[in-house]
Amino acid sequence: MKLLVVGSGGREHAIAKKLLESPQVEQVFVAPGNDGMTLDGLDVLPIAISEHSKLIDFAKENDIAWSFIGPDDALAAGIVDDFNAAGLKAFGPSKLAAELEWSKDFAKEIMVKYGVPTAAYGTFSDFDQAKAYIEEQGAPIVVKADGLALGKGVVVAETVEQAVEAARDMLLDNKFGDSGARVVIEEFLDGEEFSLFAFVNGDSFYIMPTAQDHKRAYDGDKGPNTGGMGAYAPVPHLTDDLINQSIETIVKPVLKGMIAENRPYLGILYCGLIVTADGPKVIEFNARFGDPETQIILPRLTSDFAQNISDILDEVPTEVTWTDQGVTLGVVVASNGYPLDYEKGVVLPEKTDGDIITYYAGAKFDEKGQALLSNGGRVYMLVTTADTVKEAQEKIYSELKTQNTDGLFYRNDIGSKALGK
Repeated sequence: MKLLVVGSGGREHAIAKKLLESPQVEQVFVAPGNDGMTLDGLDVLPIAISEHSKLIDFAKENDIAWSFIGPDDALAAGIVDDFNAAGLKAFGPSKLAAELEWSKDFAKEIMVKYGVPTAAYGTFSDFDQAKAYIEEQGAPIVVKADGLALGKGVVVAETVEQAVEAARDMLLDNKFGDSGARVVIEEFLDGEEFSLFAFVNGDSFYIMPTAQDHKRAYDGDKGPNTGGMGAYAPVPHLTDDLINQSIETIVKPVLKGMIAENRPYLGILYCGLIVTADGPKVIEFNARFGDPETQIILPRLTSDFAQNISDILDEVPTEVTWTDQGVTLGVVVASNGYPLDYEKGVVLPEKTDGDIITYYAGAKFDEKGQALLSNGGRVYMLVTTADTVKEAQEKIYSELKTQNTDGLFYRNDIGSKALGK
C-alpha cells in the first residue's frame, strides 16, 4: 500500500521512515517534508499542510490507503475532518477532539470535570484580572497562552513581576497573536516531568514507552523554551506502579470523558506529566506525537507500524510490541540563535546510518542538488540505542565531535537526569 504523512519535521521523518519498513508498504509520501527525508527513500511533495484540498486530491489520485497527520496546527485546522468528509482515512483526532491541545482552557475544563489530576488554575482574557490573580497567588507560577504557540507559549515565572510581564506580553502586546488572546495561569508543580504516549481509538488504547524531553535551549535546563533539544526512552527510574497509576487516573478518564462529550478520540494522545508528592499530574495534553520524542520512541517499536495503524483505524485489536532492551537517546542539532532569529544555509555533515540514525527537521539541498543545507531552527537529530543512558550518550556525543557543526549548536547533557546529574 501507499501512505501519506503530513508534516515536514523530524517527527514526520521518523514516522515515515518507520512506516516504510513495513513489508506491506510500497511507498511513503511526505507533504511538504524536507529534502533530508529523500535520503531514506521517502518521496516529498510540495504541498503545504494548510492546502487540504490539494492533499485530498493527491491522496485520491494516488490510491493512498490512509494518511498520518503529524503537526498540531493541521489538526487544529480540521484536516482529519476534511479527509473524512472526502471519504479518506486519516490517523489523527478531529478538530473537536484536538481541542485538548489547541485550547489549554478546554483541556483544563475536561480534567476538572472528569477528575483528572492537574494544577489549580484560572483563565483570563483581561490583563488587569490576570495581574490581580497572579498577585494573589504569588510565585513561582506558570503563565500559558491558551492556543498553539509552537511549544513556546509557556512561561514558568519565578517572580510575580516575571509572571505579570508574561501576561502583559500575551494579553496586551499580542506576542502570540490570537493564541495568546486568553491565558491560563496555573500553580507551579514541583517534580520530575515525563512524556506518556498512547495510540488511541475511542476508549481503546496502546501505551508506548515513557520518554523524557529536554525543552530548554542550553545545558542544565538554561535558556528559552524550545520545541525540544533531545530526549531518551524509556525513563529507567519510573516504576510500573507509577505508569499504571497514570493510566488509571489520567489516560482512561480523559478518553471516557471525550466520548461523553461527543468528541471520541482517534490518533496519538500525548500526556505531559509530572511526578508530584500526590502522584502523577497533567501539565498538558498534545493531540499528536511529540518532537523529539517520536524519534526515540519509534525505533523501539518491534511490531509492524503500518499494520498497527491500519488495525487501529479499522477498530480491530492489534499487537503492538516494543523492545525491552537498553535505552534509545537522541540529540537535536539546531541553528545558532534558535529559538529566536537564526540563519539558514549551513552545510550539513553527511548522514549517519547503522547504529546512529539521522532524522532531518530543517534541511534543503543547494541549487545543484548536492550539498544538504540547514533550513530551519531545529535542523537534524542523531539517535542511537545502547545498553545504558551513559553508553548512548557516549556514542552520540563522540559522533557529534567528529562532525563540523559550525553555525549550529546542541546540548551536551541530554539524558543526564537519568544519571542523577
